[in-house]
Amino acid sequence: MAFHKIGLALLGLAFLAGCAVGPDYRKPVVTTPDQWQIKQSGKLSELQDWWARFEDPSLNTLLVSAQKESTSLAKATAAIEKARASRMSAESGFGPTLDASADATSSGSLKHNGGVTHKLGTLLDASWELDLFGKTRRSMESADALIAAREADWHDARISLAAEVVADYVDYRACRIKQKYYEEQVESQTKTTELTRIAANAGFTAAADARLAEASEASTRATARAQKTECEVLVKTLVALTNIEETSLRTVLRSEVAGLPEPIGLRVDSVPANLLRQRPDVVAAERALASASALIGVAEAARWPTLTLSGSVGISKTQGTSLSAPWSFGPALKLPIFDGGSISASIKSAKADYDSALATYQQTIRDAVKEVEQSLTRLDNVSEREEALSKSAEGYRAYLIATEQNWRAGGVSQLDLETARRSAISAEVSLLELQQNRLSYWIALYKAVGGGWQAEMTKGDAK
Repeated sequence: MAFHKIGLALLGLAFLAGCAVGPDYRKPVVTTPDQWQIKQSGKLSELQDWWARFEDPSLNTLLVSAQKESTSLAKATAAIEKARASRMSAESGFGPTLDASADATSSGSLKHNGGVTHKLGTLLDASWELDLFGKTRRSMESADALIAAREADWHDARISLAAEVVADYVDYRACRIKQKYYEEQVESQTKTTELTRIAANAGFTAAADARLAEASEASTRATARAQKTECEVLVKTLVALTNIEETSLRTVLRSEVAGLPEPIGLRVDSVPANLLRQRPDVVAAERALASASALIGVAEAARWPTLTLSGSVGISKTQGTSLSAPWSFGPALKLPIFDGGSISASIKSAKADYDSALATYQQTIRDAVKEVEQSLTRLDNVSEREEALSKSAEGYRAYLIATEQNWRAGGVSQLDLETARRSAISAEVSLLELQQNRLSYWIALYKAVGGGWQAEMTKGDAK
C-alpha cells in the first residue's frame, strides 16, 4: 500500500510539473524603415533564377558545376546533418532505455580440491526519466530551431556562391574586352612613336618629343600586360570556384562576345519588413536565437527534481541450485541541493548566449537594410553616369570616324588620327568599367534581397 501511495504522489508531482520551465520564445520585434530611401518599382519574385536573365550558356555551365562541386555547400550540408542528428539525440530523451547483459563465471579453491562451480546469468535493466519540467521538450525545441537555421545557412551559401561565380565571370568578360582595348592602344601608340621618331630624325620636331612618345608606348604596353595577367588570375579563380579542369574551362570561356552580358533590368519595391522574409541569413539568425532561448529552459530544468522509473529482470543459474529470476521495479526521485553554483552558472551562460544571439539577429537585420540601400543608391547613381558616358563614347567614336575620313583626304596627319583613336578607346574603356560596375551593383542587390529565396522554399531543398 505504501508503494502505491508513493507512486500516486510522484504521478501527481509529474502532473503539476507538466509545463516546461524557461522562457517561451517570442520572435523579437525589430524596427525597420517603412520604405527604401531610393525607390524602385517591380517585384522581388523576378529575382528567382536570376542568372537565366543573362541568357549566357557559358555562365550557366559555370554555375551548375560550382553548385555541384562547392566545398562551402558540402560543409553547409554536413552542418544540417549534424543538426538533424542532434535532434534525434534530443528526441531519444522521451523514451526509456533498455540494457541487456550476460555473464558466466567459474569459481573454485586453489587450496582445497572442492571442484569448480559454474554460474550463468542474464539481466535486463530498464530506466525512464520522466520529462517533468520540460528539459527534453526544450532540447527538442532548440534542436528544431537549429535545423531550420542550418538549412537557411545552406541557402545563404548557395546564394553567395552563385553571386561570386557571376561576379567573377562578369569581371573576366570585362577583363578580356579591356585587354583588347589596351592592345589597340599599344598598336596606336606604336604608330605614334614611329612617326614621332621619324619627325625628330628629320628635324621637324624635338628629340624630347620622340622620347615622350617612347615612354607613353612603354607605359601603355605595361598596362596591357598587367591587364592580361589579371585575366589569367580570374581564370584561376573560376577554376577554383567551379572545379572545372583549366583546359575545359578555357574552352567554355572561349566563345566570342560582343560585350558584357546584359540581364533584364531589376527593380525592387519590397520594404525592409518583407526583405526579412527573403534573406536566409536573417532567418538563420532568428532561428539561432530561438534555439538559444530554448537552451535557457534546458539549463533551468537542472534546478528541479528528476523522476526516474527503473526496473530490472534477471535470470541466474548456479551449478547445483535451482534457476532463479529476481526482479525489481520502482521510482527514484533526485533533487539537487548543493552544487557549488554550477547550475546557476549554466543558466547565466545560457542567458548570455541568448543575449549574444539577439545582438547578432539585430545586427543582421541592420546589415540587410544597409546593403539594400547601398546597392539601390549605387545603381541609381550609375544609371545617371552611364547615360553621360554613353554620350561621351558615342561622341569620340563619331570624332574618330570624321578624323579618319579627313586623314584619308589628307586634311590631318596620322598623328592626329592616332590621338583621336586613343581618345575613343579611352572613352570606351571608361564606359565599359561603368557597365561592369553596374552589373556588380546588380549582383550585390541580388545578394542583399536574398536572391529571391523564401523560407518556405527550404523544405526538401537542402539535402
